[in-house]
Amino acid sequence: MAVVRDLRILLRLKGFRHLLAVRLLSQGADGVYQVALATYVVFSPEKQTSPAAIASAMAVLLLPYSLVGPFAGVLLDRWRRRQVFLYGNLLRAVLASVTAVLMIASVPDWLFYVSALCVTAVNRFVLAGLSAALPRVVDAERLVIANSLSPTAGTLAATAGGGLAFVVRLAVSDSDAAVVLLGAGLYLCGALASLRIAVELLGPDPARVPPTLASALTGTARDLVAGVRHLAAPARREAAWALAAMTLMRFCYGALLVMLLMLCRYSLTSDTEEGLALLGLALGVSGAGFFAAAVVTPWAAGRLGPGRWMAVCAAVATVLVPALGLPFVTAPLLAAAFVLGLTTQGAKIATDTVVQSSVDDTFRGRIFSVYDVLFNVAFVGAAGVAALMLPPDGRSVPLVVTVSAIYGMVAVAMAQFESRYVSHQ
Repeated sequence: MAVVRDLRILLRLKGFRHLLAVRLLSQGADGVYQVALATYVVFSPEKQTSPAAIASAMAVLLLPYSLVGPFAGVLLDRWRRRQVFLYGNLLRAVLASVTAVLMIASVPDWLFYVSALCVTAVNRFVLAGLSAALPRVVDAERLVIANSLSPTAGTLAATAGGGLAFVVRLAVSDSDAAVVLLGAGLYLCGALASLRIAVELLGPDPARVPPTLASALTGTARDLVAGVRHLAAPARREAAWALAAMTLMRFCYGALLVMLLMLCRYSLTSDTEEGLALLGLALGVSGAGFFAAAVVTPWAAGRLGPGRWMAVCAAVATVLVPALGLPFVTAPLLAAAFVLGLTTQGAKIATDTVVQSSVDDTFRGRIFSVYDVLFNVAFVGAAGVAALMLPPDGRSVPLVVTVSAIYGMVAVAMAQFESRYVSHQ
């Protein structure tokens, strides 16, 4: 009942409602766009996809941003976050439209990847800003429930957007370009929704916003060092451990996702359309796990603490991933997708809460940007490892066992840290 009461209170907060609307539209568009990219790269009948090709695509899309992400975070701590949502979504609408044109024109792959890279880079800007802005519209007492509702609702919106893309692709049109244009329209709606938020509401403090871009860039290196020192301070040690644990769990998730793509494409189905439908079902089941995490995490994190809840999530994945994944059969794999949705999102909610509670507002933008960079590097690294370990049909016992072992290490490390951390409080 307490969770329901807190949800009702949050939804009465105008600033929270408006920020949530921007998140839902933005991440719904992300889901549409990402599924369009996946179907174009992985499920095009004329393409013979391999784990190496998937890893290469992830590297092209994510690694370049990982090199500049921290600099974006410094700017995010100086630019008005509401303006980032407005212009970021407008820019993504334009860039997504360009991607659609490139798909129709059948240009070389590298040009298509450059266009997709630009959309992805702006996407990370917007997501980091949404996390950094949340404490500006919610009081500290309800920050955990806000972190449960808002990012999870965004993930569900992305899942729904992906489902919509599957429906459009399979039932309405077999054109990936048409699906990308649908995503562009949703990005435009996200930009319009941000206009309902007051320019100054989401921060940062106007007194700290430099008047020009040049003045913001001048202090980038100094501010990055200050941000790392801020995170490394003893008072924020729990945040650093949570970020490290979440990075490893993201690595596991990425490796299993590449395996799932290959299984759906070659092993569990007989053609690309059937494989695409199975992938859509698996993502929907994973989305149900995200929703379950939103319901369970506020209670679990409240009883155990965010760090111990992360340890529990990792421990559950340690046991259930091999139990459900090793048969390489559709029904158990769908159950594994639910478990991964629950444990990954549950750990992410806990990590967001620890970081937001520990990091000062003036540092949140750059810390969350570094958070995103860690996510990207872990995801690309996982794709690279999967490319080395996966056979053409996607069935790899060593990969599943390795991922389970990493989950186990995370569970043990977080449990031990939390025991020492609490005993010193």
